Amino acid sequence: MPKMKTKRSAAKRFKVTGTGKLVRNKANKSHILTKKSPKRKRNLRKQTLVDNTNAKVMKKIMPYR
Repeated sequence: MPKMKTKRSAAKRFKVTGTGKLVRNKANKSHILTKKSPKRKRNLRKQTLVDNTNAKVMKKIMPYR
């Protein structure tokens, strides 16, 4: 059986933690930042875990991560 290909777009967006969970960056931090408060922008810098409903699909498209 041939090797499975990793979806490169997903590999660039998600990292796997030591326990096997997926970590992602938050959205809404790229533009229109003037109307967002400093606290909101600061919290958008932090990473967060991928929701369990999406994690199963994301792991399937990244077989070797």
